[in-house]
Amino acid sequence: MERENHTSHFDFVLLGLASQPEQEHILLAVFLILYLLNLLGNLLIILLIRSDAQLLHAPMYFFLSHLSLVDVCFTSTTIPKMLHNLRTGHKNIAYTSCLAQMYLFMAFAITENFLLGAMALDRFVAICQPLHYPVVMNPTRCRFMVLVAWLLAHLHSLMHTILMSRLSFCGNRLIPHFFCDFQPLIVMACSDKRLSEMLSFFEGGTIIIGNFLLILVSYVRIVQAVLRVPSTQGRSKAFQTCASHLIVVTLFYGSAIGVYFRPLSTYSGEKDKVTTVMYTVVTPMLNPFIYSLRNADMKAALRRALEQLRNALGKPHDTKP
Repeated sequence: MERENHTSHFDFVLLGLASQPEQEHILLAVFLILYLLNLLGNLLIILLIRSDAQLLHAPMYFFLSHLSLVDVCFTSTTIPKMLHNLRTGHKNIAYTSCLAQMYLFMAFAITENFLLGAMALDRFVAICQPLHYPVVMNPTRCRFMVLVAWLLAHLHSLMHTILMSRLSFCGNRLIPHFFCDFQPLIVMACSDKRLSEMLSFFEGGTIIIGNFLLILVSYVRIVQAVLRVPSTQGRSKAFQTCASHLIVVTLFYGSAIGVYFRPLSTYSGEKDKVTTVMYTVVTPMLNPFIYSLRNADMKAALRRALEQLRNALGKPHDTKP
């Protein structure tokens, strides 16, 4: 009964990003624009890939469509609640809603982690083993890889959420963040949290750092293979096919590793929540622009879609006499 009183019947308070009340209107406008750009860009990529299967049929675009879907879900887990808090000034979030938000956030973040690894594998096979590419990256295997990414991510998140739900929270319930993240919650817990901390460090480190290292190894092998290409034009084309993915990997892992993989004793809500904005808001918003502006096929598909829309709008309607 004592544990239930500590965990089940209270609200957390999300302090958010604003340090002064007058900053909230500016942050509301900025994050609303970023969120709408994220939705517009990622949904456009999904629509282009699904509607132009003739041009965008490669496995890379299949993974990209799922990455865009994850980015939409990823930001929609946290940003709408933050916008609501900024608009209304009501910053409370129920205990169960907080755990649900943490579960969804972790699940989509880990899914993105696995998808970035799958995209690196796709580029590695395409450049280093081009003759085996149609067999290795066949549609059935690509669908299986995406399915495994989603399932493992949700199992990972479920395990951490169950352990978090067994902890007690007493005293201070102010979360120095704009959403319910694992780190501020585990720091606030007042019961024994060693199992959650160890699991986060070892199992989480294996998933995030391990996948990141596999991506690095893939790109080392890719660079070695590309440097052996005799023509300058061939080397340039090979590097261009990897540049967009490499930029996204750098943005995502550069900020995520800096926030999560360090001792909890060094956690600083004020500093870390600003860094978290990079991979939770900015990177998902930039992904569509990075992939579309640097990809000839995506630009061609966009021009074709705009031309079809223009023709549809300009086509005269039949009128009955």
